[in-house]
Amino acid sequence: MRNTMRRLTSLILALAVAAGAFLAFPAAIFAAQAPTKSGITSIEDLNGKDLGVQTGVLYEDHIKDDLEGETWYYYKMPNDMIEALRSNKIVAYLIEEVGFYAQRYEHPELVRLEEAVGTSDFAVIVGNNAKQDRLLAEMQEFIADGRASGWLDALYDYWVIHWNPDTCVIETVPETTGENGTVHIAIEGGYEPFSFESNGEFSGYDVEFMMNFCAAYGYDWEFHAMEFDSIAPAVIAGKYDFGMNIVVDEERAEASVLTDPYYSCDIVFVLMGEYEDGPQFLDGIRDSFYKTFIKEERWKLFAQGIGTTLLITVCSVAFGTLFGFAVYMLCRHGNKTANKIMDVFGGFIHGIPTVVFLMILSFIIFANSSHITAISILGFTLIFGCSMFDMLKVGNNAVHRGQAEAAKALGYSDTQSFFRILLPQAAQHFLPIYKNDVISLIKETSVVGYIAVMDLTKVGDLVRSRTYQAFFALIAVAIVYFILEWVLVSLVTRVQIKIDPKRRSREKILEGIKEVE
Repeated sequence: MRNTMRRLTSLILALAVAAGAFLAFPAAIFAAQAPTKSGITSIEDLNGKDLGVQTGVLYEDHIKDDLEGETWYYYKMPNDMIEALRSNKIVAYLIEEVGFYAQRYEHPELVRLEEAVGTSDFAVIVGNNAKQDRLLAEMQEFIADGRASGWLDALYDYWVIHWNPDTCVIETVPETTGENGTVHIAIEGGYEPFSFESNGEFSGYDVEFMMNFCAAYGYDWEFHAMEFDSIAPAVIAGKYDFGMNIVVDEERAEASVLTDPYYSCDIVFVLMGEYEDGPQFLDGIRDSFYKTFIKEERWKLFAQGIGTTLLITVCSVAFGTLFGFAVYMLCRHGNKTANKIMDVFGGFIHGIPTVVFLMILSFIIFANSSHITAISILGFTLIFGCSMFDMLKVGNNAVHRGQAEAAKALGYSDTQSFFRILLPQAAQHFLPIYKNDVISLIKETSVVGYIAVMDLTKVGDLVRSRTYQAFFALIAVAIVYFILEWVLVSLVTRVQIKIDPKRRSREKILEGIKEVE
């Protein structure tokens, strides 16, 4: 009870700190104070400055030779660069012109340099699988026909030139027979106006483009939102049939199969300009809360993300505990082969970053599987299982060998002595570590968005990409993770108290002798 009250108090304090941060920094959240212009009017003025660009787009290659002394910072989402610009972490960032138009709709304070740094072509990457040749030929034909008929230009005008986040929707979802199966399409999912979440469905230029392709050639479609820099590796591995919005360059063209460009645009530098005061503080709070949770019922996305994160965490802890325990039982009597295999396997698992291990599972070992949530559970099960194995070894070694000998002298079998005498004592040594590993696992699950799992963190990213406001989305994600950690650790603490040998009665300990008699 005391531990529960302590954790409840911590939760209340965390919420109070969050509220205090909110009240202390309204300008950072709602832009009530306008930054001044940097005075930069040309590309040459950016020499020696801190500049931003999205990971994997390669836009910086257009300009690196023309600048001196600049430092590049890489961001996983285009809208993250806006926050970096507002907080003076960078003085400018590179983005395609169409992306700038979409951002400026919500942030009229953004300005661009008139001079473009270059032009990029954008293509569809085709998956390296048995369908590749057929899909490539069909996509090339679809792009050529769309360009000749003017349909691609009309689509571009609707989604890009005349972009309005409140009115631009896929007005008619094309019908498809689906007789040729389903194509799996990797999209960024958080990038207006190309692919974004709207009313619980994906929408945008890329989404409508692919829907019409699938309808024309008799396919059903399934979209998978993932980090942009993971799209090309996933499609090259054959996990997905198509990847959208791939910047064309020679190296990528050699390493993958790219279609003809389906649109082209200029690449520009974006800076912070002068602008009028933002909304009043309370109005800003209501507006941000409404956009984050109420508009388009986005709270349902958070509920879905919580469910996915909880599923991955609980299953991984449960299966990982069983896996680690089972392996330990095979190794505890000194089986040299089993111990050697586990040492090598555990060293490999613990020796590489979690996100890299998940990408190996998803893009290499299970490249042809679309069960990405199951792959995530498998990955974290193996990670937690290796930790569980190590914890059992440490805990058991901390128990004096005389305990096992005494148990045998009292008539216990080897199995009985382990479960009734040794394990409860060992648990008191490793359960504190177990609780910390549960906490670490919950936090580590936040990287599953790299393999297109719609977990809590990924949902927060998608919502931020629509609202252009980070505070409520990030604070909500942080609080939910804290609550999940609190609940799971409280459960482990109750187990720790339950099996404490000091709390067991003498009659309970001697049950094994009565059974032998």
